[in-house]
Amino acid sequence: MKGVGIDQLEIERLEQALARRPRLAERLFTAAERAYAAERARPAQHLAARFCAKEAVAKALGLEAWSFTDVEVVRGDGAPRIELHGDVARQAAELGVTQVAISLTHTRRDAAAVAIAT
Repeated sequence: MKGVGIDQLEIERLEQALARRPRLAERLFTAAERAYAAERARPAQHLAARFCAKEAVAKALGLEAWSFTDVEVVRGDGAPRIELHGDVARQAAELGVTQVAISLTHTRRDAAAVAIAT
């Protein structure tokens, strides 16, 4: 194992931030992530879990400066998984990381994620 990261967020905080700055979603989430959340009853709940996943991945990799859209939560068959792009993918490769596993969760109030880089 190379590293572990965890993050938690109050969903309402993200909802308020997105209401104040609508273009913020474009800086934080890929088009596919935004589309996935838009199909849900409470989009911010799903975006918050993805935000936490991105933060958890950055912590697991020990990143200091990175682009949120270089860490993408994708839906495959079954559980969500991480795809790394751009500088984050390059940095992960330099660290010898070949896989990042994630687990997402949310309640009505909070979202959280754990990432393990191997």
